Amino acid sequence: MEIEPGMSVEALVEGMSHCGFGARRLAGAVDIYEQMLAGGYTKFFTLSGAMVPSGMRNIISLLIRSGHIDVLVTSGANLVHDIIESFGAHCLGTPESDDAALRAEGLSRIYDLYLRDEDFIKFEELMQSILPDEPERISGAELMKIIGSQISDGRSILRSAYDRDIPVFCPALPDSMIGLQAWLHSQTKKLNVDAFADIKQIVDICYQAPRTGIVIVGGGVPKNFALQSMLVTPNSFQLAVQLTTDTPEAGGLSGATLSEAVSWGKISADARSMTVYGDATITFPLMVAATLGRLKRQGPERA
Repeated sequence: MEIEPGMSVEALVEGMSHCGFGARRLAGAVDIYEQMLAGGYTKFFTLSGAMVPSGMRNIISLLIRSGHIDVLVTSGANLVHDIIESFGAHCLGTPESDDAALRAEGLSRIYDLYLRDEDFIKFEELMQSILPDEPERISGAELMKIIGSQISDGRSILRSAYDRDIPVFCPALPDSMIGLQAWLHSQTKKLNVDAFADIKQIVDICYQAPRTGIVIVGGGVPKNFALQSMLVTPNSFQLAVQLTTDTPEAGGLSGATLSEAVSWGKISADARSMTVYGDATITFPLMVAATLGRLKRQGPERA
């Protein structure tokens, strides 16, 4: 491994390809991701964990606006924080906090980040103003489109997806403050969301796409929702990259290997796949920066 002052992320990751352990895995993930973005694949992206609060929001928005995400599956919490970032901010703090003192000050903590109660109040007011009052049944993805259309911040994930007509699936929407606000809204107004309608939409995408790739950040419900959608189609994912901190021994889905998904028929037996173990706030920006650097070198229109 050679390090030079001012070297690009692309060159750094290229050097990692000649190393072992996690460095080589990251370099391998970049190879697969480059093929995914440049090779005419339908590109699935799943997002779990506190990735938006940690500062990854603009990267995901960039990928959507650049045409590098065709289907987004995410947790409700990331969308809550995406909406809050459109008018508020996550503040840097410390994990060694006096949490009782933070509560007294009206602050909530996510590891070393703080959020203010006033931002949540604004979030609640915004949600009550934009949630539809409509007796007709809508899907969860349609609800995400309605919300995204009402966000003015161009760096918002939901707004970017709305502008690009990219479906956003949130299969565990009730497990979030969006779900809580939607329930409150439904107590006095008409809101009828069909949770199963999203399954048909994403299965149709899987069925119709001849070539598919998936990037999995974290795991959990978003990972399973995307992977299981292949089970009722003749297809499987042909490219797959997973960024996780979990290991497979405990049997949890977030640590389950991509090879395990091959046994279910969710990922093709001859798929190119790579799992990168480590904090995704480190591995994800490195992977994206190196891949976009390669694409730009091939031609600005590809980046």
